[in-house]
Amino acid sequence: MANVQLEFQANAGEADPQSRPLLVLGQLHNLHRLPWAQLRGKLQPRVSEELWQSALGTLNPNPTDSCPLYLNYATVAALPSRVSRHNSPSAAQFITRLVRNCLPGGVNRCIVMVCERSEVFASACALARAFPLFTHRSSASRCTEKKTVTVEFFLVGQNNGPIEVATLKCLASATEGIRLAARIVDTPCNEMNTDNFLEEIKKVGKDLGITPTIIRDEELKERGFGGIYGVGKAALHPPALAVLSHTPDGATQTIAWVGKGIVYDTGGLSIKGKTTMPGMKRDCGGAAAILGAFKATVKQGFKDNLHAVFCLAENAVGPRATRPDDIHVLYSGKTVEINNTDAEGRLILADGVAYACKDLGADIILDMATLTGAQGIATGKYHAAVLTNNEEWEKACVKAGRNCGDLVHPLVYCPELHFSEFTSAVADMKNSVADRDNTPSSCAGLFIASHIGFDWPGVWVHIDIAAPVHAGERATGYGVALLLSLFGGASEDPLLNMVSPLGCNGDSPPEDMERDSKRRRLV
Repeated sequence: MANVQLEFQANAGEADPQSRPLLVLGQLHNLHRLPWAQLRGKLQPRVSEELWQSALGTLNPNPTDSCPLYLNYATVAALPSRVSRHNSPSAAQFITRLVRNCLPGGVNRCIVMVCERSEVFASACALARAFPLFTHRSSASRCTEKKTVTVEFFLVGQNNGPIEVATLKCLASATEGIRLAARIVDTPCNEMNTDNFLEEIKKVGKDLGITPTIIRDEELKERGFGGIYGVGKAALHPPALAVLSHTPDGATQTIAWVGKGIVYDTGGLSIKGKTTMPGMKRDCGGAAAILGAFKATVKQGFKDNLHAVFCLAENAVGPRATRPDDIHVLYSGKTVEINNTDAEGRLILADGVAYACKDLGADIILDMATLTGAQGIATGKYHAAVLTNNEEWEKACVKAGRNCGDLVHPLVYCPELHFSEFTSAVADMKNSVADRDNTPSSCAGLFIASHIGFDWPGVWVHIDIAAPVHAGERATGYGVALLLSLFGGASEDPLLNMVSPLGCNGDSPPEDMERDSKRRRLV
């Protein structure tokens, strides 16, 4: 899968499935609406119309099903016929599974995706997750032949005209961002250390014509970034704060995305065990998702100021490591007593959101992080957890997740009840809760919010992606599609406008539009 090139085309053309293997994928009722004339050139002479209809008749998805059409060269697969209200109508997770399990092998392959126009974006993003880029298998290094998977969408239902060129470009940008994020998360820390993560940021900046702002090592300490510096100071590769900024003319608001980029988390002196430490290369998933999303967002055209803030560190063990009982002064000016060095993500994000507020003047701050193992217990393996000071944005995150396939579910936001968990006798707060049975994922998010203030008038959104950042031992690139959808209302791209739950309502009176110019509204 690592050397696969993913291409989206309006028409994939005709080919004998023995020379170009084929997977036809969609919900069963949509597959029945696919005209034989549309498929004939991709299946003949191996598969007849009668055989195609017979195969459809055998499918009984529960929740999915598949049927080979011709040996292992052509397959039809059915998605769930219906999904619950907390799932994406696209059944995105099942698309990824079916592609991994049912797509025939070969150098040049084709997927025909049958869906409604509203499901195109989520379906394309789900397809991308089936083709990870990172591998160090020795067999892969011997195989230099590039493989191509061509994807053609056949649209059913309302607005079922042909796919536009602009849509194909948007899908290419989005899937490139997802695969970039997944590659970074899959790469182990002996390669993806803070130095190399910065190189990834610089490369994206170069592609977009943006020079990143980088604050590193002792400069972090001198400028007051006690959270990032304290977490990363023991590592061989020093910590850093990096910022990519897109500032177009005519912007009406400033948005900051803040990503947790812990390239490896040993737990520090509060060290993790031998069963919980493996996999901690994924603790940079939030920063990786923001990098992939920023690249795709800017490529597709973004109307407002957008800053991507990367908080990078390795939580290592060494003579300079932070100790429990140490007190750090964070960028907000608040003091934190360390009672758990394995609660490090909130420390670096606290510096990141404070920087976004104080230095970037952000109206909207979204932080994304693999923050707590408790997230997987609270909202499960497939749904990230959202915590926000704004009810409209909470609803928007859930809707955006359903639109794009990166599912989201709310956490309890109640600082007046929960923030007392961080009470310290000697500092403004501790960094870990007193009672781990009292909604720890919510509390972890509240720690971050406290460094911009619970009375801050802007929109703050926290997305905890600890569980959905991976499926098994592979990264998913989670978060890229969610950010593209959630902020699609400020994009110049029509497809991202369509999948976004937020944006300015063109029918609003001028005084309402002026009042809301600093805050995206639900449509």
